[in-house]
Amino acid sequence: MVSAPRPQEEQNCDIKRKLSIDRGYSITVDENRQVRYDAFHSMFLTLLFHSPKLAVAWLVAILIAMTVHEFSHALAAVLRGDQTAERAGRLTLNPLAHLDLTGFLPLLLLGFGWAKPVPYNPYNLRHPKWDSVVVGLAGPVSNLIMAVVAGVILRFLLAGNAVTSLNLLVGFLFFFLLINLFLLFFNLIPVHPLDGSKLFFALFDAPKWAPLRDFVAYRGPQILFFLVILSFFGLNVFGFISAPAFGMCDVLIGGKCAAFYHWIFSFG
Repeated sequence: MVSAPRPQEEQNCDIKRKLSIDRGYSITVDENRQVRYDAFHSMFLTLLFHSPKLAVAWLVAILIAMTVHEFSHALAAVLRGDQTAERAGRLTLNPLAHLDLTGFLPLLLLGFGWAKPVPYNPYNLRHPKWDSVVVGLAGPVSNLIMAVVAGVILRFLLAGNAVTSLNLLVGFLFFFLLINLFLLFFNLIPVHPLDGSKLFFALFDAPKWAPLRDFVAYRGPQILFFLVILSFFGLNVFGFISAPAFGMCDVLIGGKCAAFYHWIFSFG
């Protein structure tokens, strides 16, 4: 069955209605957020089977986000006096230099993965304690910058009524925005080897905090892995990541990202 194309004005009204849902965080919105985060695990596979072109847009978005994230770690280390990452070939925007297939394949299939850690020697840094924090937070800061840029462009397109149907540019910008926000907030978790751990260990470096540091260093990764496993069973254990990610997305695009998400996954 083929339906006749609707007038552009009617399509624009539909999009505006989808993006102008009440900004209050009601129970319904929270439930949608649960659905959205569960769907995030199989986002690539869902797109691959229903819209291969959008799957490519998602793949390009995640590769750029991860590459710039890791490059930013390397750049920060070099700027603060350590050449380890540069000698290891990580001061580059070539995605292949940062790609770890054992981490990237699970990312495509399960929605959780990793890139190659950027090596650095804190003893080569000018101020090892706080420069380590700078190196660690350089990645999340780069994700924040990329998210803001993507959000501003997407908001401009929406405000100018340039979005009348789902296309690769719109899909890419939204994926790029959301992926960077998830990378930002996930990597701020203060658990080794995530970037937030560098700030945690710098703030709690006094001898009296040694038991806490040991717990975070040795038990933290186990707890994080356990939470990841629980999330595969439909439990919204990472709501503390998805909530601020979607909330900031709302602010950046000037609308409700929940509506945009469901619009994209209805494939226009």
